[in-house]
Amino acid sequence: MTAAPSEGLTQRIAERLSQEVDPAVAHFAKLLGEEAGALAVLFYGSNLRTGSREGVLDFYVLLPGVQKERIWPRIGYREWTYEGEVLRAKIATMSLEKFAEAARGDTRDTTIWTRFVQPSALVWQASEDAADRTIAAIADAARTAATLAAALGPECGRAEDYWRALFRATYSAEFRVEKSGREESILAVNREHFDGLLPLAWEAAGIAWRDAGGLLCPHLQPERRRERLRWWARRRRLGKPLNLLRLSKASTTFDGAADYAAWKIERHTGIALEVTPWRRKYPLLAAPQVLWTLWRGKRHASPRS
Repeated sequence: MTAAPSEGLTQRIAERLSQEVDPAVAHFAKLLGEEAGALAVLFYGSNLRTGSREGVLDFYVLLPGVQKERIWPRIGYREWTYEGEVLRAKIATMSLEKFAEAARGDTRDTTIWTRFVQPSALVWQASEDAADRTIAAIADAARTAATLAAALGPECGRAEDYWRALFRATYSAEFRVEKSGREESILAVNREHFDGLLPLAWEAAGIAWRDAGGLLCPHLQPERRRERLRWWARRRRLGKPLNLLRLSKASTTFDGAADYAAWKIERHTGIALEVTPWRRKYPLLAAPQVLWTLWRGKRHASPRS
């Protein structure tokens, strides 16, 4: 018996989300989830693909209840020691309810469904119901992304042509620092993840398609295409302002900002900064003193003529 279209997509998403991760990642996800009273914790980013512990690990912590903050997610930074090794993580926190709404495309946000149509792992969940809700949200993200890809892409093309059109459009709509061509690297390093995903997502979204000699041809009714392009135009206009608003908020509410900045500075300059209680509490006010310390450190490290 063949699975219904939505069941096929959900099954695929569930399998992808259940991939094994480094024990250190699983340990910290459990710690984050239990501390926050969360429903689920997702792990994503380049460290998921490579299995490396280097740099900063990326987590999404999904909470019960309604979203309390109007500008989401809340961003934090943590360091912890696992078997004698110091590991670092950037943590985004928001409600599962709002995450699912954004994944469906029911908010003006452009980041959730774009980010989570890409690889992620459900590393910790509070219950089977929480896992099911998270899986459903990620499947919705795939449907949202694939529908827009059909509207933006060619009449017929390879799957990567549609994904390329999608990522090129969404990256240009956001306030990002990535170089042009970022979509090419996403597709290149995640080929296995995207292989076969687009037809499943189209079927789950009710979009018929045909195979024309190896090319995919989605049948998107003209009115549905126009509706989806209007939907995207509204979000594209708000993409950069919304991202800038989130960056502005993060500059004052970034949990662990001083520790994160100190690590980045030492990583890039070799100059170790002491994170005092005052600097941790008031990172912006401490910035001039930090810059002075860096200037002196670089001056003393420079060879004298």
